[in-house]
This record gives sequence, structure tokens and C-alpha cells, in this order.
Amino acid sequence: MNMQSQKTDYRAAFLIVLALNIVLLAGMASAFWYMRRAEKLVSDAMTPGTPPAGAVPAEPPLAPIQLTPQRMQSIGVRLAPAQVKEVSDEVRVTGTVEVDERRLSYVQVRFPGWIRKVWVDATYQNVRHGQPLFTIYSPDLVTTEQEYLLARRHRERLSNSSVSGVAAGAESLFEAARQRLEQWQVPESEIRKLESTGRVIQELTIESPAAGYVLERNALPNLYVQPETRLYTVADLSTVWVYAQVFQTDLGKIATGDPATVTVDAYPGAEFRGRVDQVLPQVDMATRTTRVRLVFANPGLKLKPGMFVNVRFRPFLGRRLVVPASAVFHSGLRQLLFVSQGEGRLEPREIELGARAGEEYVVLKGLKEGETIVTSANFLIDSESQLAAAAGTFAPPPPGAGGAGGVAAIQIGSAAAQAKLELTTEPSPPHKGRNTLRVKLTGTDSAPVTGAQVNVTFFMAAMPAMGMAAMKVSVDLAEKGNGFYEGQGELDSGGTWQVTITARKNGQTVATRQLSVNATGGM
Repeated sequence: MNMQSQKTDYRAAFLIVLALNIVLLAGMASAFWYMRRAEKLVSDAMTPGTPPAGAVPAEPPLAPIQLTPQRMQSIGVRLAPAQVKEVSDEVRVTGTVEVDERRLSYVQVRFPGWIRKVWVDATYQNVRHGQPLFTIYSPDLVTTEQEYLLARRHRERLSNSSVSGVAAGAESLFEAARQRLEQWQVPESEIRKLESTGRVIQELTIESPAAGYVLERNALPNLYVQPETRLYTVADLSTVWVYAQVFQTDLGKIATGDPATVTVDAYPGAEFRGRVDQVLPQVDMATRTTRVRLVFANPGLKLKPGMFVNVRFRPFLGRRLVVPASAVFHSGLRQLLFVSQGEGRLEPREIELGARAGEEYVVLKGLKEGETIVTSANFLIDSESQLAAAAGTFAPPPPGAGGAGGVAAIQIGSAAAQAKLELTTEPSPPHKGRNTLRVKLTGTDSAPVTGAQVNVTFFMAAMPAMGMAAMKVSVDLAEKGNGFYEGQGELDSGGTWQVTITARKNGQTVATRQLSVNATGGM
């Protein structure tokens, strides 16, 4: 029993020691991995051209390319000249109809009193200029009328007085009483009535100062009012304002006096024409829009305050150099287009854009009138341009050569020759991480070509929207005999890579090939 117990203790101790060794080895392996990772990060940070963590990736370089007519046709390349012409833009926004504040009239009295009769007794009632609105009784007004009649009688009685200054004094009292009535805005018709009858007018009739619609009414029978009481608000709607909500990006296209049109769903096919009265000096922080005030004639009163309308501006931009919007390639930080130099040669050109006018852009810098530009397939051309820049060489394909994935004709000495390149990878397809690359190089007679220097370059264009810089992996292959060349390359990401294979012998390029390869694995 003691021997059996001892064996059990030894076995337990052995298992414990073994477990401790496994944990220790795992910790050492983890520490080693973190050290290698840190060394790689430091190396990347010290390598020229490697962006630091968090930095905005630089724009990928571009290079001129040359495409054969067959290649241009296959990818849908279209060419057009840059033109100078009269340009007008179109801005469509929404707006609302409001009352023209310059055509508002307010009815108030300049003396206290009691309202007696009310003839205009409802809001939105249409009134004429001079139409009676209400009557008012005011003790102060009655007293002033009595003073006026008394001063008038004294002036008539003393006008022929021989006493110096009496006639002049009576005249000045009469004028003072009349001026008080005028300052209280007693209508001239009421003053003439007062003079003709010689009796005090107990109830003064107040008339409308303008034609329009009553928007506000506070005049009620038997209501005591003060001079500050607003009794009526009358709006002339023959002209109205429209407030349009214009985004701040379009403000530079709109100026005071520009024409504008309005359409309303209530009147299909009808257009109302007006003009810009003022661009208000404040931007709404929530919507990033600015109110633009427009003035419109309103025959038939079809445009009603509060109505929702569609507004269209047609600003005239003058004679400008323009290109189709499809010709411009937005790379992220730059605006580019490709200029044709003839015979399939396409040159990337950075330009400065102005306003967009419909399906065209105004070009401010970087292009001249009459230059031929590419108007379609810019994305594919940009990819080939990046690939050419990544490869570091520009060798136009000779006449009759195929597309980017075909075989290139070369010159060795003075005799033209053909060479073929075949790429295989292990694993196939390649994956994110380390891959074995093999290239078979054969001549026109299918015989293996030896003694060459073979390079394989993988390139993936930058994706600024995803914060990814351009990636490039270049591998020089070692000769393995019988026309085979082999090397190891590590891809930093899965996805589509543009691959350029170059074979050189005796200082000359004997073969090049471009193709696309899809690698497995994540980004």
C-alpha cells in the first residue's frame, strides 16, 4: 500500500511540473510574439513612406498610360474636347409664401375714446381704400372740435378789428386748433363737415388707410381704446414674399436681382416669376441653410401666405470652360481628369473645379480650351495609372499588342522577339500572409529562358474613404532552372491586387505582363 501511494504521489508531482512547464513555454512564446510585433511596428514607423498610425493616407501616385484602340473600346473609353460656352446653373429649393411687410397697414387712433359702431367685423375681410371701419366717441376730440369752432367764429368776428394784433391773435388761435385736429389724423372730410354744419361731431368715422385683407381685428363695440391699441392690420396681397431655404453651398450662385420661378402643387403647369430681393445674413445652424427673400406679383391672389412652394433659380455664370461631370475623377483629396495626347496616350491631370452646372463642371485651373479629355471609364483608367506608377516604369505597348493582361513585344538587340510569362502561386489562389510565387519564362519557341532577373510586384490602390493607404509588395525571384523562377511574398491584405511581372536579361526588358489576382483573407 505504501509503494502504491508513493507512485501516485510521484505521478501527481510529474503532472504538476509538466503543466507548469507548458504554461511557462506559452508565456515565453507570447512574449516573443509581442516583441517581434513591436519591432515590426518600429521598423514600419522608421521606414520612409510608411504613414504613422492614425495619419491620413497619402494620395497614390499616377503615371501616364497608353492603351490600344482595342483596349479603349473594350473598357468603354470616350473622348470629348473641353469647351468654353455660356453657362447657367439651376438651383432647386423649397420655400413658403409670406406677407410683404412693406404692404402692411395698421389702424390706430391718436386719442382715447369709446368705439361705437363697427362695420368691418371679421378677419380676412377684404376692404377698399377709404372704406369706413368704425366710429369712435372721444371727449378730448369733442373738446378740441368745440375749441376749433369757437376759434373760427372769433377769427371771423375780429378779422376787421382796428386794434393792432387782435386779428392776428384770432387767426393764430384758429390755426392752432386746426393743427391739433390734423395731428390727431381727423380726416379732411370730417373737418369740412364740421365747418359746414357748425356743430360738434360726436362720433368720428375712421376709414381704411389701404386696400387689402384684414389680418388682425381688435375693434369691438363699446371698447375703450388708447392711442397704443392696434385696432386693425390690413395686408395688401397683390405682391407677396417667398422665403426660400437655400443651402450654404449654393449661396455663391445667387445674387440680389436674379430671376426666380415658383411652382405650386395646387396649380399644375403654372409658373410664377419673381426676383431675388435679399439674401438674409444668417445661416441656420441646424439645417445649414440661409433664407433668401423673393418678391412675386400675385395676380388673382393665388399665392397665399403660409403656402408651401417649389423655388427654382437659374443663375447665369457667364462664359466658362466646362467639362462633363463624368470626366472628373474624385480621388479623395484631388480632382483629376485624363487628357488624351493622341495614339492612346492618356495623361492624368489635376485640376481645380468651380461650380457644378447641371451635368457639367466649371474648370478654374489645370485645363485649356480644346484639349481632349476622357469622359468615361475613368475609374478603370485610374487603376491602370496607379499600377503603372507602382511598377515604376512606363513602356507603351507596341502596335498590335493586347490588353494589360496580354503578352508584350520586346526588342533584344536588333531582332524582334516574343516572350511569355506564366504566374502560379502556392496556395492558389494566394492568401493574406506568406505565399510562394513561381514564374515560368519561355521564348517564342517555347524554350525556357534562363539567366533572367524576374520581379513580381503586387499593388493595391489607396482607399481614402476607408482610411487605407496604397499597398505595394515587390518580390525578386530566384532562378530554379529550366526557365522557372521562385520567391516568397507576404501580402498584407486580402482582396484584388494588380500584379506586374517584369523579366530583364542583359539589362533589357524581355517580357512584362499585368494581371489582376484575387487574394483570400480579410482586409
